[in-house]
Amino acid sequence: MSIPRRSLLTGSTAGAAAAVVGGAGSAGAVGRPVAAASPLVQRTPSRIGVPGVAGLHLQFGADPATEMTVSWISPQSVRRPRVHLGSPDGGAGRTIDAETRTYRDGLSQREVYVHHARVTGLRPDTTYLYSAGHDGAAQETGSFTTAPRGRTAFTFTSFGDQGTPNLRRSLKWPTKDTPPPLGPFPLYTSTQGGTEASADIVAAVERVAPLFNLVNGDLCYAGVAGAIGEDRVATWADWFISNSRSARLRPWMPCVGNGETEKGNGPLGLTGYQTYFTLPGPTSAADPGTDGLWYAFTVGAVRFISLANDDVAIADTGDLYLRGYSGGAQRRWLERELKAARGSSGIDWIVVFMHHPMVSSHRGGGSDLGVREAWGPLFDAYGVDLVLCGHEHYYERSLPVRGTLPNDARTPVPVSTRTDVADTGQGTVHMIIGGGGNFATTQDDLFEEPRARVVVDVSKQPEGRHRTPVYLTEDAPWRAVQDRVHSHGFAAFDVDPGTRGTGRTRMHVTYYTFDGPYGELTPVDTFTLERPRADAPH
Repeated sequence: MSIPRRSLLTGSTAGAAAAVVGGAGSAGAVGRPVAAASPLVQRTPSRIGVPGVAGLHLQFGADPATEMTVSWISPQSVRRPRVHLGSPDGGAGRTIDAETRTYRDGLSQREVYVHHARVTGLRPDTTYLYSAGHDGAAQETGSFTTAPRGRTAFTFTSFGDQGTPNLRRSLKWPTKDTPPPLGPFPLYTSTQGGTEASADIVAAVERVAPLFNLVNGDLCYAGVAGAIGEDRVATWADWFISNSRSARLRPWMPCVGNGETEKGNGPLGLTGYQTYFTLPGPTSAADPGTDGLWYAFTVGAVRFISLANDDVAIADTGDLYLRGYSGGAQRRWLERELKAARGSSGIDWIVVFMHHPMVSSHRGGGSDLGVREAWGPLFDAYGVDLVLCGHEHYYERSLPVRGTLPNDARTPVPVSTRTDVADTGQGTVHMIIGGGGNFATTQDDLFEEPRARVVVDVSKQPEGRHRTPVYLTEDAPWRAVQDRVHSHGFAAFDVDPGTRGTGRTRMHVTYYTFDGPYGELTPVDTFTLERPRADAPH
């Protein structure tokens, strides 16, 4: 895990400040000197009629070692949204004004306000305390730790397909003409596919206290909520408010999934997603509608790349069918990113996180040929180490793979049969981590033998809400480990940079299931990834 070398804190008491710092994932924070009491943590009640600070969340800036964005949401406009940052001398530090971005939901016509304060000029590997607020509202506090520079140890976590646990009055049961089964009493359900696990996973992630968390698409299923007549704005708010217990302390870095598309919210249905997050780029003057849908950032010696798979996936699973919307721009950007990362002596690992998987043993869904054809050759050519996915609601990982069989499914070829250690310098390991909370878990619907299905085509026109998929069935020599028992879980990755003398670096991976509101953890799968360091003598 990250052990920050310095802390820039203010706090009302040493104990309170140490508790906040410890929550930021700093293994060495407890017991450090704490500054004197500060107005930064003083709290006054909000004025009547002024919305409070809700859904506080963090995102890395373009340089995670020196930049962080603090964001929150409000249901109406506010005055002077801003963030106060802690300082070494115990004062209130500097104040950063927030930019407010808005959109009007195409179904409910409700306007949403999201405030983003971009904090720059930070020190690497340092823990900060901050507060966020606006005129008339009580400030909410949080903390964060900036990314380290260079090769150093740190921990990150990952999962997809979460949903929210909040209950709201159902608008339909299951049709307009069918009354609720309990007579005159209203029916309360999650606004989409969430369960109690959608909340419990937040506590579970906090038990690991990673530097940051990757969310592999299908965040809250607002697009699904809208399709069944529920409130998309409330669904987003529920997700941010529930996750803020963790996301105010460490960045939750997302990739866009099919569940984020919302009819009526921009040409791609992704205006909501793009408004709620400020992501590291790239920005496109030619097509600003794609800003933030794919991006990259570096932590230590690891380059992380977030992809938008609806651009290349054949399957029609979103609120809009988007295949091909970038006109190849995303693929060209990805090749530039991979070439630069693999050519850098300071980057050891390339980790891609995206939604639709390239490998899956699920009987009902499966892999997507469009994703295999678009990304697979690039992953092979530039030696991507690890690909993290969601979409399928269970856990599975592949053997390291490189190249494909000469068949219509483009079946990936394993380069090793070991399941305890994988040399990613020889092949890419794929992981499906789609048990973030969604109720429609599929661990009971997997091929028992090494077999899989691949979407290779869809019908020309939608039949109902989506185009009907056409599948091929393939042998799955790439299959390594499945979890057929547990419905929910997430993975933790401990990066061990190694030494130049040994020439090797490792990631120790643990997939956990969890239980209850305290997030009690049980390890399910453990293994190690290793590869040569980029600075090792050849």
